[in-house]
Amino acid sequence: MIRVYLGLGSNLGDRKENLRNAIEALGNCSVDVLRVSPVIETPALLPDDAPWEWNQPFLNLALECDVACTPEALLTSIHTIQNNMGRDSSRRWSPRPVDIDILLWGNEIIQTDTLTIPHRDMHLRHFVLTPMIALVPGMTIPGRGDHTLLQWSRQLTHHIPLWMGIINVTPDSFSDGGKHQHLDDALASIEAMTNAGCSILDLGAESTRPGADTIGADAEWERLQPLLDALHSRYQSDDLRPKISIDTRNPSVAEKALCAGVDFINDVSGLSDPAMISLAAQSDCDWIAMHSLSVPADSSVVMDTGKDPIEQLQQWLHEKSELWSKTGIDLSRVIFDPGIGFGKNPLQSLKILQRADAFHESGFRLLVGHSRKSFMKSFAGSDVHERDMVTVGAAMQLCQQGVDIIRVHNIADHICAYRGWAHLSER
Repeated sequence: MIRVYLGLGSNLGDRKENLRNAIEALGNCSVDVLRVSPVIETPALLPDDAPWEWNQPFLNLALECDVACTPEALLTSIHTIQNNMGRDSSRRWSPRPVDIDILLWGNEIIQTDTLTIPHRDMHLRHFVLTPMIALVPGMTIPGRGDHTLLQWSRQLTHHIPLWMGIINVTPDSFSDGGKHQHLDDALASIEAMTNAGCSILDLGAESTRPGADTIGADAEWERLQPLLDALHSRYQSDDLRPKISIDTRNPSVAEKALCAGVDFINDVSGLSDPAMISLAAQSDCDWIAMHSLSVPADSSVVMDTGKDPIEQLQQWLHEKSELWSKTGIDLSRVIFDPGIGFGKNPLQSLKILQRADAFHESGFRLLVGHSRKSFMKSFAGSDVHERDMVTVGAAMQLCQQGVDIIRVHNIADHICAYRGWAHLSER
């Protein structure tokens, strides 16, 4: 067996069902699918003289697999799958039910009349790099030097974000408190987010808004467990399910969530608790480390207003990364969140958002959660719709800056706006 990475795409017919069928067909061809990346949507890559009706968006993903056959045998199986699913190979750029590419074959470099591995242009294609980064951000491409996949993506003019949807099963969160206390309401919102194209669901059971009451670990888990059980039942057989993140600062809750099979732990206390650090070192899931000076947020506790907020956050991240590395955490699995509104006044938060790309030099993936927050209070009212529109506008600028994960309440409007932005962006 050898570890192989495949890229899949579809822009014709029922795109998700096509991808599911292709994954199932690969499983019947000596391919053991280990992990499936989040699904992303991207504009079609077309020649200048393409018919306008070919401009149909793709859904793309990457697969991490163990393969027991030769590259040539797998390529033959791929051609059979594509033909059986109705792909017209005579029209290279035309819409297609499925497109399957061999991206990486272990550490091998293969060049024959029919095969080029690693895939020739994978380091130049954002629709390949974004799904791959979700799986193996620190991986290098054989024959292309020491650049990681994440570093290659930073060199492109257009970087595709993953969209993280917020689901708070709390009575007192600042924006959606009480909205998802009943399981059916939470599941209905999740269904709508998933249908809109949400990549990651971030589930939280303790409010961290200013003035919120803290709750114990048992109470937090009691709120989360029914929803996690319901999501497991709903999505356990779906390869294209949204990834699940748990928003918690409690190590015991994080441990139970990991046992339940979640994909991310979103630690709002910045991966600072020794028990949480130990858990992260033992786990192979991704960890979001958010900078904060107080949890719940306290508007009277902020960073030094006489110093550059970006430099203060960079110093914090540098110190933390040294600690995490010493404790055995794989830094490629850590995602940095600058913590908009946590220990920052509105002007500091605004400056951080304006210069979010400054954090790329840290080498960490970057998550920003700015949705409906108080930094916008001087130029947006308290109406939820107005704050959502301001959030959307800010999110498009974060896309321009190459933020990897954007965490928002209103997934549908953000993905709709992004679709328009992406079709007009340089690619």
